[in-house]
Amino acid sequence: MSSSPGSAARAASTTAGRPTPVLRSRAWVAPLCWTAVLLDGFDAVVLGAVLPSMLEGGALGLTTAQGTAVATAGLLGMMIGALAMGYLTDLLGRRKMLIGAVVLFSLLTFAAAFSPNVLVFGLLRFLAGLGLGGCLPTAIAMVTEFARRGRGSNATTLVMTGYHVGAVLTAAVAIAVVRQFGWQEMFVLGALPAFVLVPLMVVFLPESPSWLASQGRAAEARAVAEHYGLDIAHRSAAEEQAEKVGARMLLAPGWRRNSVAIWVASFMGLLLVYGLNTWLPQIMRAAEYDLGNSLGFLLILNVGAILGLAVAGRVADRITPRVAGIVWFLGSAALLAALAIRLPLLGIYALVLVTGFFVFSSQVLVYAFTAANHPPRVRATALGMSAGVGRLGAISGPIIGGTLLTAGLAYPWGFFAFAAVGGLGGLALAGTRTRQELRETAR
Repeated sequence: MSSSPGSAARAASTTAGRPTPVLRSRAWVAPLCWTAVLLDGFDAVVLGAVLPSMLEGGALGLTTAQGTAVATAGLLGMMIGALAMGYLTDLLGRRKMLIGAVVLFSLLTFAAAFSPNVLVFGLLRFLAGLGLGGCLPTAIAMVTEFARRGRGSNATTLVMTGYHVGAVLTAAVAIAVVRQFGWQEMFVLGALPAFVLVPLMVVFLPESPSWLASQGRAAEARAVAEHYGLDIAHRSAAEEQAEKVGARMLLAPGWRRNSVAIWVASFMGLLLVYGLNTWLPQIMRAAEYDLGNSLGFLLILNVGAILGLAVAGRVADRITPRVAGIVWFLGSAALLAALAIRLPLLGIYALVLVTGFFVFSSQVLVYAFTAANHPPRVRATALGMSAGVGRLGAISGPIIGGTLLTAGLAYPWGFFAFAAVGGLGGLALAGTRTRQELRETAR
């Protein structure tokens, strides 16, 4: 007979040398992670929101080339942060590293408001990127492990809506704040919510029972799992061996194919996200739409993203994240190619909305597949590697779009190029093995 949550908690609290796990309502976990991802989205987009004002006003003596360098430094920081903090999360725990990531990027974002010159400003954006890059894989690992059985993909996509809500908030707040007060206030406002969020996380955010179990802290794992109504999944012999190997498992025989395919899919997914968010208005201008509508297309694209995230997770929980991801990538490819067709204004708005519905969810379904198909000990590492390699795509997307625009090929070839990227993402996911297939291969 299993022990009660109260007895399990008492057993955990007496574990020698171990801290008592936080035992609160499950309802706190997803909102806290969602809010952390929202702040991640705000901070990741804030530079783009203030750059026009900084360049126009000559803030810090910033030039266009220096602005590009600062933006690239932030993306490099995110890549390194995703790679490093994913590994550290599997080593030190989800709770500690998620709180640490929020503290890191919030403090450094606040400090950026007081930068004396471009060099310091760029350095602070790079260092903030370390926390920004680490926040996302850690939050996804946390919500996946606290989701009810069969709801992991939905939990992943819902928490990712926080990123896009944060991005939309950044644009809305910038309209009201930048011209009235200045660019510095945006960085201050981006940091202030952490003063409320971090204490709440310290009090209410528990440690993942899957991580506790992977560390041999069985009593604490049982206490948290029973209190939150979770199952600690049985691990196969192959997974037990994989957990001993740790991060090296990602390139071990049997897992290497999945790892490479996930990295390729993530690269393609983030290339689409950042390429379209950066250059869609200009591509539409090249297609002879006016500036107002071109900016409207970008807004509608991100509205479609939020709607898509709300649906994609539910679909993935029914047909598996792998199958859903393939469908979403291939759907993105078809819709992006269709954008090359000139339509009446209402028709093109509708097509952009549906394109956003598919494009942005494709990348998140890669994360959902990664979270669902890796053992707890390496889950955050796998997510971090996926996000880290994907950041190379984030850097490549704007470069590809800018190159096509410079060459006068943005319309229609920009859409065809992005459609090809979506197709490659779908093919990469199609080349992966499910967790069941991995188990059978290991036998």
